[in-house]
Amino acid sequence: MPATPAPSAPFVPGPGESVVVFLEHSEHDAGPAGPAAGAGSGVGSGVGSGLRLRVTDPRLPALLVTDQGATRGDGVFETMTAVATAGPTDATGHRVRKEDSHLERLASSAGALQIPIPPAETWRRAAAAGLQAFAQGSPGADAVVKLVATRGPEGAPGGGHYVRDAAGVGPLPGTYWVLVSPVSEGMAGARERGLKVLLLDRGFDSGIAERAPWLLMGTKSLSYAVNMAALRHAASQGADDVIFTSSDGKVLEGPTSTVLLARRIPQPDGTERVELITPLRSSGILPGTSQGTIFAAAAQSGWALGYGPLEPADLFDADAVWLVSSVRMVAPVTHLDGEELPQDAGLTEQLNAFLAEDLAPGDHGPNGAAAAPLD
Repeated sequence: MPATPAPSAPFVPGPGESVVVFLEHSEHDAGPAGPAAGAGSGVGSGVGSGLRLRVTDPRLPALLVTDQGATRGDGVFETMTAVATAGPTDATGHRVRKEDSHLERLASSAGALQIPIPPAETWRRAAAAGLQAFAQGSPGADAVVKLVATRGPEGAPGGGHYVRDAAGVGPLPGTYWVLVSPVSEGMAGARERGLKVLLLDRGFDSGIAERAPWLLMGTKSLSYAVNMAALRHAASQGADDVIFTSSDGKVLEGPTSTVLLARRIPQPDGTERVELITPLRSSGILPGTSQGTIFAAAAQSGWALGYGPLEPADLFDADAVWLVSSVRMVAPVTHLDGEELPQDAGLTEQLNAFLAEDLAPGDHGPNGAAAAPLD
């Protein structure tokens, strides 16, 4: 009788290395094409919802070559920042910024693609497990937490939606994982030096999202090939990033960021009031979690807030322009199409402070009611 193998030791990444946590069915209920099919060492723990967590090395083979996230970009994702905390804290040693907003947007994107995903609490536990392992290898380091859900491996019948097993035809679970990685130096550096940005035509007019919802405008899907191609084009022209415009001349968003601009408005008493503006959501942009958090804090500070529509001339006329995202945070735009833009270090510092407050975005968040368009 063969000896029972000893349980695997928990995976601990080395300094500056990443860790992945798979959300998968236990061995007794995973189908032949289920996400547990990948090899790898790790420790599984039950989390409810019929899933378990497996913490393992992201360099090991894990994803089936038939997974539709890889073959078709058929999936959704979210990227969060986890800030290392000092002193007594939870077991992870981190505080995840805007976690609720990201989980809400993940569910919204998955709903648009009709991909069933685990509940928010399961994602939270997976992120915590990954951060706990990451902190052992890189204590005191901030982390990037990426949540990914795909439709799962292709199968028949049903075009990948179903597999056939001994029990007949049943629903095919998706593939779900959380990747925890260190923050890249390039992302952190952009906050300090600012960005040279190009305006690029996305090729759609600003009303396309309402006319053609099947284009999935405003969702965070894995189909990012166009966005990455735009960034490579910008790099070939000596720029750092891109702001997309619609074919009818409206400002949209960056490939991985939200656009913000500010205007200083003189008041009758000699003071100034700051007006903070972001593009109109109905133009088909992804509602920004960072933008929502910043707007919530700015509203408490008495700033005027607005949603476009904006045109490129508004960017050139603004007192400051930024690209904001969860990992890069608030990065000032220093040049637009080669033209130097005004900088406002004080406003940049204030926006970063607003973001650090981590206020619930409310109506300004990814699934809230947008403010009225500007006149």
